[in-house]
Order: sequence, then C-alpha cells, then structure tokens
Amino acid sequence: MDRLSQAFETSARRWELIVYPTLFAFIILAAYGFYLVFSLAKDVHYLAISVDSNMTVLASNMQSISDNMGQMSSNVRTMTVGVDSMARDVATLEPMLSSIEIMTQSMQSMTFTTATMREDLGSMNRSIGRPMHFMNSFMPW
Repeated sequence: MDRLSQAFETSARRWELIVYPTLFAFIILAAYGFYLVFSLAKDVHYLAISVDSNMTVLASNMQSISDNMGQMSSNVRTMTVGVDSMARDVATLEPMLSSIEIMTQSMQSMTFTTATMREDLGSMNRSIGRPMHFMNSFMPW
C-alpha cells in the first residue's frame, strides 16, 4: 500500500505541474475574453447610438424628399394642363395654316402679275418714249 500511495503522490505531483499552470493560463484567457466581450459590447453601444442619430437625420431627409415629391407632382399636373392647352391651341392653328398657304399662293400670283405689268410698262415706255421725245421738242412747255 505504501508503494501505491507513493506512486499516487508522484502522479499527483506530475498532474499538479500540468494542471496549475493550465488553470492559471485559463484564468488569464478567461479574463482577456471578458475584456474582449466588454469592449465589443461598448463598441456596439456606440454603433447603436450613431445609427440612431443617423436614422433621425435620415427620417427628416426622407420627409423633405416626400414634400419635394409632392411639389413636383403638383408642378407636373400644372405642366400637363399647360401642355393640353397648347395642344388645343395648335389644333386651332391648323385651319389657319391652310389659309396661310392660300395667302402664299395669292402673293405668288400677285408677284407674277406685278412682274408682267412691269414688263408691259417697260415695253410701252420703249414704244412711246422715242416719238414723245421727238414731239416734246415742239411743245412750248
């Protein structure tokens, strides 16, 4: 029995050489792990505060965007009314276009007639001009 107890003591000393440093290393690693978890929790807290403040700003900006979209929708409705009015005005101008085409044709005819009259007057001037020049020398005035 003495031998068994001595073998148990040597075995226990070997285990003490392994278990106590391992236990000490585990305690150090556990403390470091706690520090990492605590640091992570603190960073997540700051992140949550930052996201919350940014969400407030984002919500106010979204409200502004919504208001601007409402104004833009109103302006587009006004533009639609204006464009419809312009379409009606253009439809009214179509008969005037045919009248303007008729006026253009009439002006071309008048221009042609005036040119013909000019040629006829020039011809008459050439045919009467010479004898009249001769007769004017006899007239007292």
